[in-house]
Amino acid sequence: MEQATFGGGCFWCTEAVFQNLKGVEKVVSGYTGGRIANPTYKEVCSGLTGHNEVIQITYDPAVISYEELLEVFWKTHDPTTLNRQGNDAGTQYRSGIYAHNAEQQHTAEAYKQKLTEANAFSGPITTEILPLAAFYPAEAYHQNYYNLNGSQPYCQFVVKSKVDKVKAVFGDKLKV
Repeated sequence: MEQATFGGGCFWCTEAVFQNLKGVEKVVSGYTGGRIANPTYKEVCSGLTGHNEVIQITYDPAVISYEELLEVFWKTHDPTTLNRQGNDAGTQYRSGIYAHNAEQQHTAEAYKQKLTEANAFSGPITTEILPLAAFYPAEAYHQNYYNLNGSQPYCQFVVKSKVDKVKAVFGDKLKV
């Protein structure tokens, strides 16, 4: 098993996007990139800690590759909006890839370059690609959020559309 860590806006959305992919064993919502250890959700939402809302994926590379995870990442959020995804604004919602090793770092940078050269998006890609520093799991009530709170308005209006997009675009990669 290997791990990948991505920030694509609200971690409730990002977690729900990756949970049902074949080869993904576990997805944990959490924080990285900030100045304090073990931040709380309230501290991160203040925008003062420098943390990003991220997910950490544990996956089987024999079933789904890091490149395939990157493809899902790039196609399920807007990597051109600095510190924002939809109505969620602030540095904690920035687009980021946090590499667990040099190979992931190189692969992510090459993928970003390929997308840039192909003009795949309407604006410049603002996604930061950095080595993973520390990962702090978010509070328990943030874990598996969409599956446990799917009828909540935010889930219905924001998260569901991302989950539906994954089903439509990546149906062959979904668990049965």
